[in-house]
Amino acid sequence: MLKNITLYRISSAPDFNTVAIDISPFAFEPCGPTQEKSVGWIPPRGHENGQLVESVDGQIILKLMIETKTVPADVIRREVAERVVHIEASTGRKPGKKETREISDDVRMFFLPMAFTKQAATLVWIDRSTGLMVVDSTSQSRLDDVITALVKSVDGLSLQMVNTITSPSSAMARWLVDQEGPFGFTVDRECELKASDESKAVVKYGRHPLDIDEVSQHIKQGKMPTRLALTWNDRISFVLTDGFQLKKLSFLEPVFDGAQSHDDSFDADVAIATGELKRMIPDLIEALAGEAS
Repeated sequence: MLKNITLYRISSAPDFNTVAIDISPFAFEPCGPTQEKSVGWIPPRGHENGQLVESVDGQIILKLMIETKTVPADVIRREVAERVVHIEASTGRKPGKKETREISDDVRMFFLPMAFTKQAATLVWIDRSTGLMVVDSTSQSRLDDVITALVKSVDGLSLQMVNTITSPSSAMARWLVDQEGPFGFTVDRECELKASDESKAVVKYGRHPLDIDEVSQHIKQGKMPTRLALTWNDRISFVLTDGFQLKKLSFLEPVFDGAQSHDDSFDADVAIATGELKRMIPDLIEALAGEAS
């Protein structure tokens, strides 16, 4: 249920234990005919007219839908060119930059009702007991949409990304040089190293052992890790980035053993996944010397 996650610390918020979150005024509505983007909350379970806020085993689950309409730039460019040619032929003058921009805007509005829509849903998990929030995305534009929607929907909510005392890049470099991961974690077979000098040289390892002298030499020459694959207690594998985001999150086979596999497994999936991450995330933060104040 969670694939690529970014962690936030809830620095101020209403008491989630006593205050119900009412986000119904911000429920998702599809784009109108000439609307390029629509953002709103949808039922996390995927049931039509379902609850917008789910509470499972004390965890709050939300889901944000982002719908966009895009007219291909080439379509706009060709139509604008045709209209400019028509104006020149009929009036004997060439439109200036301002008028051309206005023509381009008119063309975009003309084609928007015919444009196909694209939808993307993003899961949000709020852990009331620890004050952490997890967003199932590492895309900056998607994160901006989620945070904007949350702050708009929940009065008094204030968030900041989780920062650690030791930077992920420094910690990953140490683990690679020592050829050993932190307590509870193993280093897997994927890594990216990037030079900080003008060369911006990048070395990538995929499906390759990393406990080799070649990796240590790259680090000693100034290339720092930007991505490193790790596994926690043989239960969760992921790729840690230098921006403290977790990509390619995967729950390994033992985690969901015995979980139901039919339509009403939402509660079980949420409880198991969040239960595992509630144990893993603090271990990862501790491996990076704790959370910076």
